[in-house]
Parts: sequence; structure tokens; C-alpha cells
Amino acid sequence: MIPYTAQKTIFLWLTGIFLLSCGDAPKKNTEVTEPKAVNKTPPHIVFVTGDEEYRSEESMPMLARLAQRELQAKVTVCYALDSTGIIDPNRSDHIEGLEALKTADLMVMFTRFRNLPETQRNLISDYVESGRPIMGFRTATHAFLYEDDADLQYWNNEWPTKVFGQQWITHHGHFDDGDAPLTKVSPLEEPHPVLNGVAPFEAYSWLYHVDGGDWELYGDAKPLMEGRSLRSKHQMNNKLDKFPLTNPVTWTKSYTGAKGKKSRVFFTTLGHPFDFKLEPMRKLSLNGIYWALGLEDAIPEAGTNVALDRPYEPNNSGFGMKYKPNQRPKPIE
Repeated sequence: MIPYTAQKTIFLWLTGIFLLSCGDAPKKNTEVTEPKAVNKTPPHIVFVTGDEEYRSEESMPMLARLAQRELQAKVTVCYALDSTGIIDPNRSDHIEGLEALKTADLMVMFTRFRNLPETQRNLISDYVESGRPIMGFRTATHAFLYEDDADLQYWNNEWPTKVFGQQWITHHGHFDDGDAPLTKVSPLEEPHPVLNGVAPFEAYSWLYHVDGGDWELYGDAKPLMEGRSLRSKHQMNNKLDKFPLTNPVTWTKSYTGAKGKKSRVFFTTLGHPFDFKLEPMRKLSLNGIYWALGLEDAIPEAGTNVALDRPYEPNNSGFGMKYKPNQRPKPIE
């Protein structure tokens, strides 16, 4: 007998194929790009991790597990590893397994200030220029940092701005990290399938500034959710004219590269490890995966199923040795 989850996935894929084949089928939210034709085979989703602050090495495998369960997806998680194969988020010049991007249907990126060698950087760039969908979390606004090579400065700010919609600017302050939520998150009024079932919530991520004052979101970025900072260093310093308390935290956009191929892009500045303990954050993330893959019609009105089938107890954010030591990559199952 076919398991229930497999039955559900087969039904969703067949339904998507049927809807795409019907001339009178309604189209939803095609302001970025039209959904791509649904393949008969499950998608391959590659999660690129590598940040020394926000425990992406813990949150992304959890999200990959949900995508595997709900979409029957093939999932690959790429990690920053030391020379012995141990996960080391502090190693900024290496991410293992990026060759998987050659066959990926979606890249999910959560990196921070990486200085990858050319061969690894090109694997990411080749994917982005291919027109396939892209998804990013929080520090992907500053995914790379090349300090000493003038020829690579493009990757520091211009690349994330064009691809994801903004570069690193500032945030409203750490305060008591992980002790209490710092940003109130609310959906904007216009309906969107990514927001299905996503209730307002309070996030542990301190609010990033991405729009307002001297800055604005890039290109055709369309905000879906906004955050309001509950504590703000900019308010304390009387700088709210430049850095207002309210800012977009989630948006969709498109990216068209040098080859003229247009990608769907979903981005959120949220991503504190404790955020993913919250059902609305997990639902937003998995809904975003569906949307990026062109499967928005398969997102239930109540949102995707993000119930955890095993504990998710990440370490808090922070630098240095705040991550769990001596961990090796494990198969997602």
C-alpha cells in the first residue's frame, strides 16, 4: 500500500499538471514569473549553509526534512566542513557538496560572509544564472565577503542586492539574544499563497533595515510581511528617520542575469535559530519553497504541514564556539 504522504504528494503533482493543462484554470500571483511546468519527478532541493552566527547548520536540515516529507523531494544539505569532515561554521572558505547544484531544481541559501574559492563560487553563480528558482534567508544579504581582492568586490554588496533584493545595511540591535522576541511580524493585507496559514508572530530575529531612509528594496521586490522592532538602538539614538521601526521581512522578486534567464526569488530577513521553533516561521519557509518551485496552487489554505516528527532544539545564535561541536553531516531521513 502506498503511504498516505506519498498518496498526497502524487495527488498534488497530478493536480498541478491538470491545472496547467486547462486553458480556463485561474492563475495566481504571477507578478514575478509564471509557474514553471510541474515535473513528474519530485524536485531536487539543495540547501547551502555556512554562517557562524545563526545556526543554519541546524535549521536548514530541519527544513529539508519537512520538504522531503511533504514534497517527496530529493534534498541535499551543503555544510562548511573542516579538513576532517566536521561541521565548522567558522570556516568561511569552504562549503562541501556544492556540485549538487548542477542538478538542483531549487537552491536555498543561508550563508554569511563567505570567501569561497572560485570553483565553489562559480557553482553558485552558474546556478543563479540558469534561471532556476532561488530562496534566501537572513544573512544571504551578505552571503560573501572578499576584503582583499578588488576584482571580487561585486560579490560583497552588488550581487546580493541584485539576486535577493538588498545588501547588508544595519539592524535594530541584539539586546538579550534569544531571551525574548525582538520583532513583531505581520502579513501585509494583500493575499498571497506564501502567507496561507501564516499567523502574526513574534520573532527572535532583530529587525534588519532593508527599505526606507537612504535605501530601498531592489528591482521588482514585492513585500509580503513586515516586522516592527520591539526594541531598537536606532530609536534610542533618534535615527528613526533613517531606520524606521517597521520594515519588510519577507518578499518575492525576480532575478534576470547576464544570460537573460529569469528566476523566481523568495527571501526573508528572518532566520534566528529560535524562529524556526515557531510554526508560523516554518510554515512561511515551506510555503516559500512551494511557491519558488511554481507549486503555489498546491499550498493548502491553512498552509503546508510543518508538524515536526522529531525534536528541533538548536543552539542559540552567537559567534565563536556557540555551535554544537564534533557534528558530521547526516543523511536527511
